[in-house]
Amino acid sequence: MTTTTAAPLISAALPISSAAPQPRILSLRRTATIPTTLTFPTTLTKTPKTPSIRCDVALQSDTSISASEEEELKSNLDKVGSRVRVKAPLKVHHVPKLPEVELTPEMEGVIKQYVGFWQGKRLSANYPFKVQFSIDVEDRGKVKFFAHLREDEFEIID
Repeated sequence: MTTTTAAPLISAALPISSAAPQPRILSLRRTATIPTTLTFPTTLTKTPKTPSIRCDVALQSDTSISASEEEELKSNLDKVGSRVRVKAPLKVHHVPKLPEVELTPEMEGVIKQYVGFWQGKRLSANYPFKVQFSIDVEDRGKVKFFAHLREDEFEIID
């Protein structure tokens, strides 16, 4: 059994002379030849910018609404800014740092927004009136919060 010594794989980046034997990597399956020179690109080329795809969304839609919808919208928008009183007890669960707040019939608030229409389109909001309330909480003072209500859950007092 003869043993062979492996030559160095690559010495720097200089060409190996043709007189010297080419180094080989021995493996069980096949023998691969190592290139005698290493080449690198001399200039870096910039790839051309690919054309971009632009997707435009229609920002304006058909804003025509029927006469009855326009009348309903106007009457509901006239209620914005009005003072209201709750008709029946309601529980509100989204007041910060309070687990549960009960809106009682003597509580009063102000309608801040009507969200039944948006950009001329009718929305299916279950509770279209955004009403701001203010309550006194121990150790915190007055806390303001919003509740969305239906028209039959409050009465206008102004």
